[in-house]
Amino acid sequence: MTNSISWVYWALLSAMFAAMTAIFAKIGIKGVDSDLATLVRTAIIILVLTAFVVLTGKWSNPFELSSRTWIFLGLSGLATGASWVCYFRALQLGEASKVAPIDKFSLVLVAVFAFTFLGERPSPREWAGIAMVACGVLVLAIKR
Repeated sequence: MTNSISWVYWALLSAMFAAMTAIFAKIGIKGVDSDLATLVRTAIIILVLTAFVVLTGKWSNPFELSSRTWIFLGLSGLATGASWVCYFRALQLGEASKVAPIDKFSLVLVAVFAFTFLGERPSPREWAGIAMVACGVLVLAIKR
């Protein structure tokens, strides 16, 4: 696979698994505290990823990573944890078909943050698509 096709393949798989995450989580949190459910899910993720990294021969000493890498991966982990806690709480309180699209407002925020902090410059066509996503989120979020 060429590199340009490869990232699309992985992104589509990510979207599919994210959709499955919402459905499985909504079923799994019934009658369970959402924070406990998030902890259980996180523990499973740690086990699966550890096995994956070891079995694919990708293990290396994490203490050899730079302090900058540790700081930003640490911040990313904290943001992920906060996102998951909020997502599971929203799923427990709302419908998955409404929570998941609003959660995807992160796409709009990623574009704005990437523009602001990473110097990325989406084309006008890409900004139009991002604006459509934002509008779609508003349509789903506004009560009738």
